[in-house]
Amino acid sequence: MEIKDIRIDSGKAFDWGRTSAEYARYRDIYPEEFYKKIVDRGLCVKGQSVLDIGTGTGVLPRNMYRYGASWTGTDISPEQIEQARLLASKAGMDISFRAVSTEEMEFPKESFDVITACQCFWYFDHEKVMPRLADLLKPEGKLLILYMAWLPYEDRIAGASEELVLKYNPNWSGAGETKHPIWIPDVAYDSFELEDHEEYDLRVPFTKDSWHGRMFACRGVGASLSPEELEKWDREHRELLNAIAPEKFDIIHYGALAVLRKK
Repeated sequence: MEIKDIRIDSGKAFDWGRTSAEYARYRDIYPEEFYKKIVDRGLCVKGQSVLDIGTGTGVLPRNMYRYGASWTGTDISPEQIEQARLLASKAGMDISFRAVSTEEMEFPKESFDVITACQCFWYFDHEKVMPRLADLLKPEGKLLILYMAWLPYEDRIAGASEELVLKYNPNWSGAGETKHPIWIPDVAYDSFELEDHEEYDLRVPFTKDSWHGRMFACRGVGASLSPEELEKWDREHRELLNAIAPEKFDIIHYGALAVLRKK
């Protein structure tokens, strides 16, 4: 499904379905600390019903399944949901996945104890979505917003890879990340109160192949470049990594979370 949003990449079209296979293979990269921050707050654990919006290939519910919560995942991309179902099935996990946009999903009122949004919160129409999420949460329910990003100004390999993305996609708005709290739109505070937030340092291990795949699976590359551009980017990025990267290395990231409590 092709998406155009003037807030994102200056309106350049992208389609997660074009890179779902790479997304499934290369974007399950969150370190254990990322999940521990969630569990330590008593979220997404046994006895809770959790909805993961913008679930992609189901990375969050699949990795947190061991903690015993009952999970449902939704995503606008049918291809992403197909991969999520396949990966969960292979792992013997009972997770319900639905291909539907967050703006159009339908569940009974007060269905969930927790709603999670990982790497996707900025894509939504918040005027429509925020009151709907509040309706879907039980009294005192929590909305957990999660994010992780490489830091191009602090990491040489990440910075060089990012420059190459911008060569082919100069309006890509995923560039230039710095460590900061997760942005919460004003409309959210009509239905929620900010309960907690945290930003913390992370080092994420890669090989040349897995970092190349991670970059391919980003919105600015595999989801939006033409086949001809992708071929050129692929060749140049492999040459870049061969020139500057060892076979194994860490990329400097930061993680962030925000917990909002339903009023």
